[in-house]
Amino acid sequence: MGQQKHERPFRYRTEQVSPFLALHREMNRLFDDTLRSFDAPGMFRTVPSWPKVEISDAEKEIRVSAELPGMQEKDVEVLLEGDVLTIRGEKKSETEDKERHFSERFYGRFERQIPLGYEVEPDKVNASFNSGVLTLTIPKSENSAARTKRIAIKAAS
Repeated sequence: MGQQKHERPFRYRTEQVSPFLALHREMNRLFDDTLRSFDAPGMFRTVPSWPKVEISDAEKEIRVSAELPGMQEKDVEVLLEGDVLTIRGEKKSETEDKERHFSERFYGRFERQIPLGYEVEPDKVNASFNSGVLTLTIPKSENSAARTKRIAIKAAS
């Protein structure tokens, strides 16, 4: 006699989630939020740092774009100390919704430090904010170009 296969029926997303599964998801979210608040290392972090950034390294400048949706320039502070760029601020909830049971939106204070790896000219940094995107153009100093040396790679014989 052959064994019968017990297959789980396919569940559509429109079906109501069991209370136990909802509790499980909420507990996972609470642990993730707690570990993230302690800046836990690698394996415990499930979400990369916020805000999300894009960095481009050109010959004479570094360009950093940070997504800060729902924020205004007055809510953000940018600091440059040596070759470390710091973006920090606070995102506040728009409403006091007592009936909200679940939210994946981010609220609260944040700080993101980005090591630039070059000597830069802090007096010539240009910052702009448009449609929730902070864009920084950071000129490299003349000294940083002199410190960079290309190393030739030889094929093995």
